[in-house]
Amino acid sequence: MKLYIETENGTTKNHPALEENLIAAFGSIPAHWEPFTRVERPLLGVYQLLESQEPVYTKIDGVWTDVWLVRDLTAEEKTAKQLAVITAFNTQDQASNWSAWTLDEATCTMVPPIPRPDF
Repeated sequence: MKLYIETENGTTKNHPALEENLIAAFGSIPAHWEPFTRVERPLLGVYQLLESQEPVYTKIDGVWTDVWLVRDLTAEEKTAKQLAVITAFNTQDQASNWSAWTLDEATCTMVPPIPRPDF
């Protein structure tokens, strides 16, 4: 599946289109349509977030592509996320039964004092 995106004065217009649709509509790929590569939304780490829910179209090595703006959480955001997980855990019914559980900072999840056995 080949994609192209319409350009004007070095910037993109609208969204990418399939090569076969352009050929069906125009008989060939018009000069102002340039190659485009779709990039899927990245999987985020525990302490990362997307700056936007939509990618930015950027020309890289002569080909337009999706660029996803990902950033690491600040120290304050990381602490707030951890506190939210701990607070949510501690406000469950019968939370006192799990008072020995702790936060695993690497995964930002609560873990028991004795790991669950693997069978």
